[in-house]
Amino acid sequence: MLLQIQHIHPFPASHWTRRIDESSRWKSSMPRAALPSRTQKIMEKISSSNEVGGAGGVYSYDALKRLDQAWTSLFSTSQEEEKVPEVVSRVPGSSRILDMEEHAGRAFDVLVCGGTLGIFVATALVSRGVSVAIVERNLIKGREQEWNISRKELLELVDVGILSKEEIENIVAVEFNPNRCGFETKGDIWTEDILNLGVSPAKLIETVKRRFISLGGVVFEGKVICGIHIYDDAAIVHLTNGDSLYSRLIVDSMGNFSPIVKQIRSCRKPDGVCLVVGSCSRGFDENTSSDIIFSRSSSKKIQDTQLQYFWEAFPAGSGPTDRTTYLFTYVQAKPGSPKLEDLLEDYWDLLPSYQGVPLERLEILRVIYGIFPTYRDSPLPAAFDRILQVGDASGIQSPVSFGGFGSMSRHLNRLSTE
Repeated sequence: MLLQIQHIHPFPASHWTRRIDESSRWKSSMPRAALPSRTQKIMEKISSSNEVGGAGGVYSYDALKRLDQAWTSLFSTSQEEEKVPEVVSRVPGSSRILDMEEHAGRAFDVLVCGGTLGIFVATALVSRGVSVAIVERNLIKGREQEWNISRKELLELVDVGILSKEEIENIVAVEFNPNRCGFETKGDIWTEDILNLGVSPAKLIETVKRRFISLGGVVFEGKVICGIHIYDDAAIVHLTNGDSLYSRLIVDSMGNFSPIVKQIRSCRKPDGVCLVVGSCSRGFDENTSSDIIFSRSSSKKIQDTQLQYFWEAFPAGSGPTDRTTYLFTYVQAKPGSPKLEDLLEDYWDLLPSYQGVPLERLEILRVIYGIFPTYRDSPLPAAFDRILQVGDASGIQSPVSFGGFGSMSRHLNRLSTE
């Protein structure tokens, strides 16, 4: 998850909620575009937290607008109009780095670019005696939201030597069962032990980061990559502050919007996009079950796009009446596709009937949103010597958990041993 994810401090929903039906909104004498949206009112009345990670750093209503702008640009700009920025260059011959030990502190066997999820691959490798460094443009720090995962997937971190079983228990905020899959009038299927743990990313990443450093791993935080030169014998990574790092292998863990991936794909539009919005709120009826995927409404048209809405809902570890709920849909990257703010407006309208709780009864703890591009040619084949994509950057995705932490954990053993 980077997820382009928004978090906002608690603010009672009663401060901003009022019942407005769809018809009265459209009957307003003022143009709708001139009126602040319900999402804007919520997010502007609540001070945004200083979260790190993702593209924006600090998330707010302005960050939502910027992401919507980027999404609009993605489906409205033709490939011919956009110039592909060249981050990676192949340089024939030797780098003349005859002995990497001479460049102590700046030369490594593996350089992992992107630390939020890259920290897991990096720690698995350094535990096997490989010299590893991480380059992260922000801080390697987990957000306050919870990641949902199964215990089997979480124990992969133990199997590859990243964490102990005791540390695993410490980072689990909540555990719940059963888990529902349901579609319209087709009935429900109830399962056990699927995405049924809520994990604290803040505790998890801080624990893994300490382990990485204790094993000799090196962290370069607040560093931005501006270019990579690939030689026959090494790769040189250039940073915007003028420093250079040397490596035998570069692991690209910079996610869906990695500049290296953008170069490889030549700015080609994605074949599909998953749009996700949601929130973590307090005030639901106490419940220890979850929805893995649930569809309770027919398709809906926004602008020129027909949408099928799906829901997820998970108990949150912050309190017995806290739940995280997501609304997501799949679209093509084409003009007429809805914006995230459009989906958030529908989310506020539909959430009460989905969960059976009036909106004004809820205290909004966090607002969540993100876009996830997908491509048919995934996983992404390696395009350069000495560079490998992992996680979301590689296009490895799951229809259920889609990508991010869950996807990374499933492949850690393979990534750290081959």
